[in-house]
Amino acid sequence: MTPTLLSPETPTVETHVEDRLLSFPDHSTLNAVEAARLRAAEIARKVRMDLRMGREHQAGSVNWITAIFMGLFHVGAIAAFFFFSWKNVAAAAITYFFAINVGIGMAYHRLLTHRGYKTPRWVEYLVTMCGTMALEGGPIFWVATHRVHHQNSDHEGDPHTPQDGTWWAHAGWIISGRSLHSETALLGRYAPDLTRDRVHVWLSKYHWLPLTIVGFLQLGIGAALAPTGHRIAGAVGMMLWGTFLRVCVGLHATWLVNSATHMFGSRRFETKDDSRNSWWVALLTGGEGWHNNHHAHPVSARHGLAWYELDINYYGIWFLSKIGLAEKVQIAKFDPKNPKPAGA
Repeated sequence: MTPTLLSPETPTVETHVEDRLLSFPDHSTLNAVEAARLRAAEIARKVRMDLRMGREHQAGSVNWITAIFMGLFHVGAIAAFFFFSWKNVAAAAITYFFAINVGIGMAYHRLLTHRGYKTPRWVEYLVTMCGTMALEGGPIFWVATHRVHHQNSDHEGDPHTPQDGTWWAHAGWIISGRSLHSETALLGRYAPDLTRDRVHVWLSKYHWLPLTIVGFLQLGIGAALAPTGHRIAGAVGMMLWGTFLRVCVGLHATWLVNSATHMFGSRRFETKDDSRNSWWVALLTGGEGWHNNHHAHPVSARHGLAWYELDINYYGIWFLSKIGLAEKVQIAKFDPKNPKPAGA
């Protein structure tokens, strides 16, 4: 709604000079305004300092809690190969789709971070819950970090640019330095829309819970489907495939977007960063590998902008729109003969 601007009344002849002078701010008012401006600037500066990301701001420290959990999950992923069965493969594939394609690609990235489309609240919460199963943190942490990445992409302050090293961009940044997962107030500076929502705050605080519940469900299903005498092996095997191996594959697929797609591939758009389009990362992530397209048109819910650029995550959004559960789906518009980033 556009605010209405009211014109000041024209003073009459009878208006006293003193009355007219009252319309001008005195020195104390000007000083108060200037002080408020300086305070706002100082708060903004402190927020930027508190959210400094990138290798030079981590002081070479290691987040041991994250590192230990990542190590344990990778050990479990290796152990999964000793429990191969097609039922376990199916469990991993199904949970991978819901965690990575629905949860990370459709929800965390294209819906929450960039608001490339809109859904009813219950749908937003449901697909966000899927994202927590990826072990990539809660929605507030993920969204805030990714918005910082877009603000500083491949420049100082980027959380995971390959300019700080390939390993750093891939996984080093997540196991090094300060953990911000629980600092909702600080992260809220970059995700205020989420910190105002009690459900997203709850999901951020207890982001480990859906993954844990799914893991126990896989134990039960694996035991139920196993032949008599092999219940324990069936339970453990399904959990190792459906949780440990699946999580590790999903993590590395997502991390490849941060590392590989800023190093290898083609560039349709001349962006101010090093983003690339990578077909094989797109296959692993359901379309997130069309990264140069995305950085050029970040609000677009569709990343694969050519018919041959497979974008499963967009197809999911398209399906939601067809059944009335998604609207205002943003699609990038550009001249194929002279492609330019949004706003150029």
